[in-house]
Amino acid sequence: MPDTTKPRWDDEVDLLVVGAGAGGMTAALVGALEGLEVLLCEKSDQVGGITATSGGTIWIPGTHLSVEAGVPDSTEAAARFLAAVVGERGGDAQRAAFLEAGPRVVATLKSRTAVDLVAAQAHPDYIGNQPGEAYGGRALAPTPFDGRRLGKADFARVRPPRREFLALGGMMAARNEIDALLHPFASLANFRLAAGTVLRYARDRLRYPRGTRLVMGNALVAQLLYSLRQQRVPLRFETRLVELVKEEGDVVGALVAGPEGHRRIRARRGVVLATGGIAHNRRLREQLYPEAARRYCLAPETNSGDGVETALASGAALAEGLDSPGLWMPCSILRRRDGVELMWPHIILDRAKPGLIAVNSAGRRFVNESDSYHDFVMGMLRSPEQAPDKPAHLICDRTFLEKYLLGMVFHGTRRLKPYLEAGYLIEANTPQALAGRIGVDPTTLAQTLADYNRDAERGEDPAFGRGTSAMNRFNGDPEQAPNPCVRPLGPGPYYAMAVWPADLASSAGLKGDEDGRVLDANDRPIPGLYACGNDLSSMFRGTYPGPGTTLGPAMVMAWRVVQHAAAKTGQADSRASHRTTASPLPRPS
Repeated sequence: MPDTTKPRWDDEVDLLVVGAGAGGMTAALVGALEGLEVLLCEKSDQVGGITATSGGTIWIPGTHLSVEAGVPDSTEAAARFLAAVVGERGGDAQRAAFLEAGPRVVATLKSRTAVDLVAAQAHPDYIGNQPGEAYGGRALAPTPFDGRRLGKADFARVRPPRREFLALGGMMAARNEIDALLHPFASLANFRLAAGTVLRYARDRLRYPRGTRLVMGNALVAQLLYSLRQQRVPLRFETRLVELVKEEGDVVGALVAGPEGHRRIRARRGVVLATGGIAHNRRLREQLYPEAARRYCLAPETNSGDGVETALASGAALAEGLDSPGLWMPCSILRRRDGVELMWPHIILDRAKPGLIAVNSAGRRFVNESDSYHDFVMGMLRSPEQAPDKPAHLICDRTFLEKYLLGMVFHGTRRLKPYLEAGYLIEANTPQALAGRIGVDPTTLAQTLADYNRDAERGEDPAFGRGTSAMNRFNGDPEQAPNPCVRPLGPGPYYAMAVWPADLASSAGLKGDEDGRVLDANDRPIPGLYACGNDLSSMFRGTYPGPGTTLGPAMVMAWRVVQHAAAKTGQADSRASHRTTASPLPRPS
C-alpha cells in the first residue's frame, strides 16, 4: 500500500527561482514586488555567479537614465541598430519585447529597490558604423555600494571578484580609478583618490576579509541582495536543482538537494531557471563549442549547466541558428610557482592601444585588435591558419610596456623578470628571434610587422580598419595622432603574450519566447517552465552588440518572466496588499 502519511510536497510557493546571478536575483526580487511568494535557491554558498566577477555593465536602451546623463537614447534607434547587427538570424519578437520592457524595468528597480544605476555618458556600442548605434546612454553601471550595509554575514555571501582584479589582496577599483591608483603622484586629484581608497581599504581590513567598497558587478550583486533582504525573500544556499517535476506535461515544481537533503518544492506559478548557462558542462561544451574554445571558462566552477540539462531532460529544446554558441574573451594565463593558474581577461586596457598587434599561430594578423573582446576571439576562431590547440599572441615593443598595461604586467613596471621567468611574457630583440620563441615562422612574422608598420606610419590600417569605429577610438589613446589605435612598433626588444579563447557566457541555451517561457522542439511553451540569463538562448543570436548585452537581457527577461507568471491565474496574489513591509537593514555605525 502507498504511504499516504507523507505529504507529496515538502514546500509550496508561487515562484521557485533556481540560481542567484543577476537574472535569478532580479526574478526573485520582482516576484516579491508583485506580491508573489518566492523561494530562491542557489547551488553555491554565495550569490552573484558570473555577474559578481563581471564589469557589471547593463545594456538597456531608451531609459530615463540616459536623459539624466545628458545623452538621451531611444528604443527606436536601438531597434535599427539591432536589426543591422543581428540581421536575419531570428529572435525578433524577443528583442522587441526587450526594448519595450527595458525602460520600465529600470524605472521600477530605481524607484522600488536599492538597485542604483547610472547611464554612461561615453561607452559606445561594440559594432561600429551601423545605423542607430549609440556613443553613450545605453550602457548602465551600478553605483558603488557600501558592503557594510549588508552586515558581516551577508557581505560574506557576495562572491568576490577574480583575485587577479583585487589590489593589495582584497581592494576593488573601478576602471576609471586604475590610472590614479597606479600613478598617485601624477596629480593632486590622483593622490586624493588613491589615498582615500587605500585608507578606506585599510580600515575595512580590520573587520572584514576584503574591502567593502564594492564596484562593477560586485556592486550590482550587493544591491540586489540588499533589496532581496528588504523584501524578505527566502534564499537557500548550497541547494542544487536535481530534476523538474511534471504533471500531464506541465512543470509543477522541482526536486532540489541541499543541507536538509532532497526536498520536493511545488511552484504554483512556475519554475524559473537562471543557473548560468552551459558554463562548465563538459557534455554541452563538446557538443556546441568549437574545439579551440572548450579549454577555458570564466564562470564559477559551480556553474555546470544544471538548468539547461534538467530542462532538456523535460522536453525543452536548444535554440539553433546562432552566429556563435558562446560569447568570448581573450585571456592570458599566468602559472604561479605553486601551480595556481591566474587568468586575465583582456577587455579594453591593452588591445585597443597603439603599438600592439595580434598574430595567429601562423604569425599573421587576423583581426582588428581594437574591436570588442568577443569579436577579437571570433576573428581568432574563424582564422583558417589558427591551430585549435595553440594560442594567439599579443606583440608589442618596450615603449608600449612603459605606457600601457599588458595583461597582468602593469604599465611602467621595471620588474619584468618574474613574468619572463614564468613564461607569461616572452622577450626577444628581433621579430625573427621572437617568432622562434612563440613557435611561428620567422619570415612571416617579420613581414607581418613590416607591413603593419608601413601603414601605421600614416596612422592607417587598411587590412583591418583599426581605429575606424567610435568604440575603437574611445578605447585607444587620444594622445596618439592621427589614429588613437595605431602607431608603428619601434625597435626591439619586442614582447609577446599568449592569449586563449575563454567563454564569459553562453549564447547557446534553451529556446524561449518573448516572456521567457521555455519551448520544446516544436516551439510550444512548456507550461510552468521559464528561463532567463544564460540559461535562455541569446536574443542577439550569438552576436555581441554592446557592453552589458548579457546582463541587460537577463534582468529584463527576468522581469517579463515574473509578469507572465503573476498573470497566469489572473492578477498577482491579493496577499501583496497584506505583506508586511520589511524595514531596511541597519547601516553600520
